[in-house]
Amino acid sequence: MAGHIFGRSSKATLPTAVRGDGCYLIDADGKRYLDGSGGAAVSCLGHSNAAVRAALHAQIDQVAFAHTGFFTSEPAERLADRLVANAPDGIDRVYLVSGGSEAVEAAIKLARQYFLEIGQPDRHRVIARRQSYHGNTLGALAAGGNAWRRAQFAPLLADTTHISPCYEYRDRREDETVEAYGRRVANELETEILRLGEGTVMAFIAEPVVGATNGAVPAVPGYLRLIREICDRYGVLLILDEVMCGMGRTGHLFACLEDEVAPDMITIAKGLGAGYQPIGALLTTKAIYDAIASGTGFFQHGHTYMGHPLAASAANAVLDEILDQGLLGRVQAQGSKLQSALQSALGQHAHVGDIRGRGLFRGIELVADRETKAPFDPSRSIAARIKKEAFAAGLICYPMSGTIDGQHGDHVLLAPPFIISDDQIGELVDKLSGAIDRAIAV
Repeated sequence: MAGHIFGRSSKATLPTAVRGDGCYLIDADGKRYLDGSGGAAVSCLGHSNAAVRAALHAQIDQVAFAHTGFFTSEPAERLADRLVANAPDGIDRVYLVSGGSEAVEAAIKLARQYFLEIGQPDRHRVIARRQSYHGNTLGALAAGGNAWRRAQFAPLLADTTHISPCYEYRDRREDETVEAYGRRVANELETEILRLGEGTVMAFIAEPVVGATNGAVPAVPGYLRLIREICDRYGVLLILDEVMCGMGRTGHLFACLEDEVAPDMITIAKGLGAGYQPIGALLTTKAIYDAIASGTGFFQHGHTYMGHPLAASAANAVLDEILDQGLLGRVQAQGSKLQSALQSALGQHAHVGDIRGRGLFRGIELVADRETKAPFDPSRSIAARIKKEAFAAGLICYPMSGTIDGQHGDHVLLAPPFIISDDQIGELVDKLSGAIDRAIAV
């Protein structure tokens, strides 16, 4: 019988998930699926973590909801304290929301209000990068550089401008060192600030490791430090979007710690709740908070479920697991094993151009020709075919098309749970390799 869910696609008939078991999801027919992408880099602890489940049971017996217009809660206060204690230098306040798009939307609005509070009302422009994704609400979508997601909503989007991504595989010239390449693309930010008018730009937003749109592309060494210097030079706020790459996914609780960069704001979500509750957060510096506190005293923004006690309890339990059970070190170790396994199975594959990423956040870029790096014709729908073949084989992965420019290019994103075993890494790579071969053979 047809149901009444308005799903992501009216053309798909989906199996019903009924149970989780570690790194696996199980459908109503009993079929097991290895979750090789954590859904969308969400399920970092797998699907049956006893400690998180226990924390949720305990919290719901105390208080499930208290509106933040009237109350704070112990779980929310504790979560904010712990995030700040582990954050980059200067981060001092945490604004809890329900997901990544809400966190980015809050960051953009806070940037605007900050400059109003300090008497710089002309600053309203946001600069971002092409081939990044920052969320689906209109402000976040405008900031994002995902051409395919933006296209039909373009008339509704704020005027955000975009510079080049830091995409070494495609864009570094043969005669260019990695350092020189990083400097060249970072300098595009300064050029764009000057083109727009330095007194009009309020923020630059970027993912330290680009997620779904570009396929686990890390910034080259030194790039983000140059970006930080340019932002400081022109009084522009640096917002780092770690919704997908943060919360231990790359082997550091905050991905930017590996780049030795401290932003003005950080957005997190996904792995913060590990799928057990919807939660996200905007982290910001003391200077930004103090500008509001000593000015109007009121951030003109808000959501009904922000600071939700049950969600905050889940996030605290997730942090317990990540920080107290040595999972950051495990992510680095298992990430290296995953990279080695991918290189062994696919490194010489005729249609694999690049295998990249950090920690348990890896991308495989597919090409029609390794020598020229020519992508497959979009009409072949390579990414969609890989997803279908992998799922049929019992593997959940995250293939995407439009890797290069929103239309051309295909990649597969992998973001398995931090608890993935060596044998499960082997299963993942075997099933993925077979899916790639079958998809390309069609």
